[in-house]
Amino acid sequence: MGALFYFYLMKAIVLPEKYARPSYVEVPQPVKSDEMETLSVKTCALNHRDLWIMKGQYAGLKYPIIPGSDACAYRGSERVVINPGMFWGVDERVQDKQFQILGLPMDGTFAERVNVPADNIYPAPEHLDDAEAAAIGLAGVTAFRALVSRCMPVQGERLLVTGIGGGVALFVLQIGLAFGLEVYVTSSRPEKLNKALAMGASGGVLYSTPEWETNLKERCSEGFDIIVDGYAGASFAKLVQLARPGGRIAVYGGTGGKMSDIVPQQIFWKQISIYGSTMGSQDDFAGFLALVNEKKLKPVIDSVYRLQNTDAAFQRMESQDQFGKIVLRVSDI
Repeated sequence: MGALFYFYLMKAIVLPEKYARPSYVEVPQPVKSDEMETLSVKTCALNHRDLWIMKGQYAGLKYPIIPGSDACAYRGSERVVINPGMFWGVDERVQDKQFQILGLPMDGTFAERVNVPADNIYPAPEHLDDAEAAAIGLAGVTAFRALVSRCMPVQGERLLVTGIGGGVALFVLQIGLAFGLEVYVTSSRPEKLNKALAMGASGGVLYSTPEWETNLKERCSEGFDIIVDGYAGASFAKLVQLARPGGRIAVYGGTGGKMSDIVPQQIFWKQISIYGSTMGSQDDFAGFLALVNEKKLKPVIDSVYRLQNTDAAFQRMESQDQFGKIVLRVSDI
């Protein structure tokens, strides 16, 4: 008689193929190994990365895949969070060729169980509930590296955050305020500007209006010491104009596409530094987590959905109506 193999099943969200909507299905549980810890997921959070994977707009695509990079989970009785950037390497300046983000190519957190390298597991901040703890990982470490590790802010400096409402931009706002910066924001919607002002931003403009940069120049004639941007595109040239002499610009995303019409003289004459920034190292994540615990920072939560309603959560993200993180509740236990 042949050997019998028994597979324990779990509920998970699977993207079966390019352009397919998320499916709530049963799949085999991940197997623990010497290199990986198996965690029980309580809550997890969406990132735009998950949406781009579903739409086939991300590098290194493979299907089927369980997406998800963030989670509040349990290792035994210990409540933990995850640094989703794995295998960074030894060079703090740049990630190693082996670097990858949880949720592609490895199966991610939109499931009852997930495998994660032991070094990427950290105690969850005690002041955060399960939904909040799930929402800090990818967005938080990305924001911390872009603003703190790359741009090295000094108390009293003026910061501009573009596209307020997304998870990274909101964390940049919160971290900037924690460092004593004067923070301004841009958005396409008045209600998002108002919410940012309520959080402590000093001002903001609608980038959907003509000559929005002129409006900012009138308010901040000396320009901005630091600009953190996740859009790029043609509007990046306006950010170069808005940077003050000696200013720093960090770019962590490029949804707007190629940058154009940049005047090089504005970069070299003002001695502007432009930093690319992707995710973060273990040191970045540890530094971010220490700040969260010290300042009792809490992520902005837009909405919470059951895991089986993940497609509705994706639709919420696609609408661009959200302000803050969209969270999935995997287990009530």
